[in-house]
Amino acid sequence: MLINESHVDVQTSADGKQSSMRIFVFHPTIPQYPNARFPGVALFSEIYQVTGPVARFARQIAGQGYIVAAPSSYHDFTGPEALAYDVPGTDQGNEFKIKKTLQSYDEDSSKTVDYLLSLPTCTGMIGSTGMCLGGHLSLRASLDPRVNACVSYFATDVHSRTLGPYEAADWSMEGPAGSAHTIDRLGELKGEAALIFGLKDTHVPDAGRDLIRQKLRASGTVFSFYEFAWAQHAFIRDELSKGRYDPAITKICFEVLLELFGRVLKTDLGPRDGRPEKIEHVC
Repeated sequence: MLINESHVDVQTSADGKQSSMRIFVFHPTIPQYPNARFPGVALFSEIYQVTGPVARFARQIAGQGYIVAAPSSYHDFTGPEALAYDVPGTDQGNEFKIKKTLQSYDEDSSKTVDYLLSLPTCTGMIGSTGMCLGGHLSLRASLDPRVNACVSYFATDVHSRTLGPYEAADWSMEGPAGSAHTIDRLGELKGEAALIFGLKDTHVPDAGRDLIRQKLRASGTVFSFYEFAWAQHAFIRDELSKGRYDPAITKICFEVLLELFGRVLKTDLGPRDGRPEKIEHVC
């Protein structure tokens, strides 16, 4: 499928600060079908904003028949340009990640979904995806009931409650009273989620992944949880990944995305009845 690429700048006002957020748009197009309509996907980037690998990922998704909108997360502090995959770029991205508030992240997500739903070419079905920081943001975006499906790649800072300003990491099961952290709000997810991790991910170690899985089960969320034995953090990044890029596992993970998005976003499932499914115990 062919793709048209553009961008739109939307105004934000979280924390009383006026800012302009650029959303990069990757829109599928079918010649001679000007009124074709597609589901939308909000794509959240790693700490470097919308880099070459993120744009290539967006094109892959758009080429399968989804309108992809990728916001530049750090508009509160800098322009929409990607940060470099080097030490200064990494340091700056990590600094912005915890300086930006949860309220600002949430407004970005909401504005991105607003934009997709405003398009006459969008069917009204919305998915979210992303990697690293974006893996967390895609999961958090799913707290919005308008998001029907989420595929989250190696989401950082979920298990430790360290997205946005914080005093200390918190790996507890119960979390603080009145917590606004993503892991403590998983019961609000209305759609289906797929979470993908590598067992050798030093950013989200075994205990962190176990906590996320435990909280998902306790919340009653409909989810799938994938762990790949030899995958490290950033294993889908095909540029400057410091030897971690694994194209074979990346291909499998993209099939996970296509299955979930295809089943939930492209099929008219009707409302979920919520009744417990009786599974027959057979061999």
